[in-house]
Amino acid sequence: MQKTLAEIAELIGGEVVGDRTLVITGVNGIHEAKEGELTFVSNSKYVPIAKETKASAIIISRDMSIPGKTVILTDRPSIAFTEVISLFASAGQSNFKGIHASAVIADDALIGKNVSVGPNVIIEDGVSIGDGCVIYGGVFIGHKTAIGNNCIFYPNVVLMHRSIIGNNVIIHSGTVVGSDGFGYEQVDGKHKKIPQIGIVVIEDDVEIGANVTIDRARFDKTFIGRGTKIDNLVQVAHNVSIGEDCIIISQVGISGSVSIGKNAILAGQVGVVGHLTIGEGALITAQSAVMKSVPPFTKALGSPARAYADQMKINACTQKLPLYIKEIKELKKQVKELKEKIDSVS
Repeated sequence: MQKTLAEIAELIGGEVVGDRTLVITGVNGIHEAKEGELTFVSNSKYVPIAKETKASAIIISRDMSIPGKTVILTDRPSIAFTEVISLFASAGQSNFKGIHASAVIADDALIGKNVSVGPNVIIEDGVSIGDGCVIYGGVFIGHKTAIGNNCIFYPNVVLMHRSIIGNNVIIHSGTVVGSDGFGYEQVDGKHKKIPQIGIVVIEDDVEIGANVTIDRARFDKTFIGRGTKIDNLVQVAHNVSIGEDCIIISQVGISGSVSIGKNAILAGQVGVVGHLTIGEGALITAQSAVMKSVPPFTKALGSPARAYADQMKINACTQKLPLYIKEIKELKKQVKELKEKIDSVS
């Protein structure tokens, strides 16, 4: 793809200072950019680096200046650059259209307008798919699953039966939605499987990374709220409810029946015990183990997770343990010597 700087400026609502006819062939970071590529600067501390970049042009904020460089002035450089990235990224993606001959589609499946279905896709009976969806090769969509408009399912995504997927949902390769929840009862010393007869509901504008597992509910639903973003390698157990606009980062494990409020953030490798509540706007830092419910707008840290300030005090004390142990040994020695003196005069 090629775009002139003038065309890009029009797309992002920016103003070109310099050569409007420059042809841009790609985007890159400020250190990696080459001639013909566009980069950006959103913080003035990077202006000295920008002066040395090989990029043909730079997106900057309106209060910045980089003499000798062709720039596009914008109100929010980072967001503007993201729009340009999306423009060039879409040009590099597969542009297959229509339904591949090897796809297996049930006779009663309802397929919307402008839907692309790749090779070896399986779409079972009673499925409905909205307009503009792109379904890459090897995707499995189980019976009576309902999918909204403009969704993208990358290769080898699995959507098990009766899942409900909203509009503009993106699911990356290897993710399984609607597998059985992990439920067993001990009967006569053996583990007896508990049927999982609920569903998974994923609302609009959710994006789910690669190799994520979202289990169906035992009853009712496992729920992912509108606008939530889930990173790679996350486990969401049965009957979990995640609110709107949450961020769930890689390798998080959420046990069954946990409820997470909107705008919460769970950083990498957080583990959450079942049947707890994490409040709206809470931030759970990396590798924390959540053993009890977290109030709204709380920053929690540690294993077990505690309020951030409390855990930092504990961490500070822990770092001094070798010193404390040394002091205690010295005190014990002094007490022993003092006791011996007292005993000798008594």
